[in-house]
Amino acid sequence: MKTEKQKMLAGELYDAMDAELSAERTRARLLMRQFNEAPDGQREERLRLLARLIPSSGTNVWIEPPFFCDYGVHITLGDDVFFNFNCVILDVAPVRIGSRVMFGPAVQVYAATHPLGAKARRTGLELGREVEIGDDVWVGGGAIICPGVRIGAGSVIGAGSVVTTAIPGGVLAAGNPCRVLREIDEAG
Repeated sequence: MKTEKQKMLAGELYDAMDAELSAERTRARLLMRQFNEAPDGQREERLRLLARLIPSSGTNVWIEPPFFCDYGVHITLGDDVFFNFNCVILDVAPVRIGSRVMFGPAVQVYAATHPLGAKARRTGLELGREVEIGDDVWVGGGAIICPGVRIGAGSVIGAGSVVTTAIPGGVLAAGNPCRVLREIDEAG
């Protein structure tokens, strides 16, 4: 029989109030509080806390506080990743973010979701869908990345966009719902 955590990571219905999951969220919240409240001059302390919160991080990763996530341990960050202020990642399923990715302020990545049917929602069970963001992606401020979305390498997501479906690589996409506007010329 699967644990609630195994169900969660497999994208199956799970009980978020499970003791193991609750303890892991509490651990993440304590680390986030320390990270977010560390004085600005303590870069090394913030990096140490970030490495504990998101152990699967590449080199030269920087996240401006405040930052919020559910667990942290289900997030993978490549090299040279930058998040501006007030970003949120609900990582109940794996969230993979490639190298040289930039997030504007208040970007939100949701791997968490709920059943669509009211009867199923009344059970209190939840689910998650993996999110993947390729290398060299720039996500503009205030964008929301929904559960199950994949964004291809080299794409730009416009500020305020709501990304509900996959976005191919090498495109500029924007809007609500987010849609491809044009291909990006590699020269800029």
